[in-house]
Amino acid sequence: MPTLDQSYVTKGSWRPDLFKGKVAFVTGGAGSICKVQTEALILLGANAAIVGRNKEKTDAAAKELEGLRPGAKVVSLSNIDVRDVKQLTEAANKAVQELGRIDFVIAGAAGNFLSDFTHLSSNAFSSVVNIDLIGSFNTVKACFEQLKKNKGAIIFVSATLHYYGVPYQIHVGAAKAGVDALSNALATELGPLGIRSNCIAPGPIADTEGMSRLAPGVIDQVASKVPVQRLGSKQDIADATVYLFSPAGNFVNGEILVVDGGAWHIGQGIAGAGYPVNVKRNQESKTFKL
Repeated sequence: MPTLDQSYVTKGSWRPDLFKGKVAFVTGGAGSICKVQTEALILLGANAAIVGRNKEKTDAAAKELEGLRPGAKVVSLSNIDVRDVKQLTEAANKAVQELGRIDFVIAGAAGNFLSDFTHLSSNAFSSVVNIDLIGSFNTVKACFEQLKKNKGAIIFVSATLHYYGVPYQIHVGAAKAGVDALSNALATELGPLGIRSNCIAPGPIADTEGMSRLAPGVIDQVASKVPVQRLGSKQDIADATVYLFSPAGNFVNGEILVVDGGAWHIGQGIAGAGYPVNVKRNQESKTFKL
């Protein structure tokens, strides 16, 4: 079921048809956060193409998204590996064939799991960096001509893990630090072409696959450490997305919009439960990966 519905338009902060005639290209569009970002854009008038590896999941998400608004068009681009720029380019071309254009790009495909350094293999580290960072680069590369033609905008889905040391998240922190740097550089290089590039860095967001994997059994503990005393919602990220893509965000470029209730300011780490006892025990374990 969708997270958002027509009440997002009728009772929300944004005017109807804000994105009428616009098209979004979203990697990870069948995932928990990126799907709701796409829901918001569709409810406000946009059409979309969502990219995913799993055909069944991506097709189902596209059908569900299309039902949010009468006349909405959502293209499912499944069996696409963001690590392969040729596959992404073919996907972008198909999106243009089906929908006519690409105005907005959300680079949200990502991989994550918990692992301490001792047990994190080089292959596993590379896999996350390749999906999160190289995949983000490839996404913009594949959509560049459309972004230039339509003076479009890019949002990278980042994180706050690299603002401080978070145990068990070395691979993701390194990848997301690279994503931030990529966005900042693109903002300066592509800005003169009329293309804006920004990041959204979600904090702990409720009812997501990431939270269920990274904070099993300690979600209440995580929420209590957030200054606003709650976990974020997927709508919080959707609203940030709408702002950055809307005319209200037209002069925002090269920024990292942290949406975490202030959590990172106090060193809030999802993977920090049991520190330092658990970390020391894991690092001293004899089983490790190369």
